Amino acid sequence: MGNHTKELTKGIFKENPTFIIMLGMCPTLAVTTQFINALGMGAGVLFVLLFSNIFISLLKNVIPNSVRIPCYVVVIASFVTIVEMVFHAFLPSIYEALGVYLPLIVVNCIILGRAEAFANKNTVLDSALDAIGMGIGFTLALSLIALIRESFGSGTITFMAIGSWDGVIKVPFFNKWPVRVMSLAAGALLLMGYLKAFFNWNTARRSAKAEEGKA
Repeated sequence: MGNHTKELTKGIFKENPTFIIMLGMCPTLAVTTQFINALGMGAGVLFVLLFSNIFISLLKNVIPNSVRIPCYVVVIASFVTIVEMVFHAFLPSIYEALGVYLPLIVVNCIILGRAEAFANKNTVLDSALDAIGMGIGFTLALSLIALIRESFGSGTITFMAIGSWDGVIKVPFFNKWPVRVMSLAAGALLLMGYLKAFFNWNTARRSAKAEEGKA
């Protein structure tokens, strides 16, 4: 039970793919101008990561070692196609907003990395838990970045429109005087630098406490 919990939670905190391992930076910086887009990308990556990890773990003894990467890409591309069709049919606004970054999930470093480093060597259950943890960690990271960028850069927080509600919450002060740089690539890089520094500091602080406890 302890091992399963560790596999599930490591991607959320200890090995967060965005803030700790620094993978999948392209979509992280590109789609986080709006909160709803970050949630959409996170959900898509979580779905693809989960099912590709499961299938690759099931087929790990069948796939020849010499062609494993092309096989991984075929499996991943199949699930990305499903995500694209679902988004196109039921979430057209998010589909349009994510644009080319949705099909590019196929070559996302997080998904290929987990297939090669984990699913190819572990059981189906552990691979599924690893995928869920990494997917949730990626979604939370994107959501945090998007929440800060949209709040500061546009003065809004965009959700899904429901009925007569347009799905937009206006943020006081920043709605009238937005920090426009946060909506640009430079703002995304600046924010990532500060967040990475914070997580590095937090990791170092926890390690120091653990060492003190052992002493």
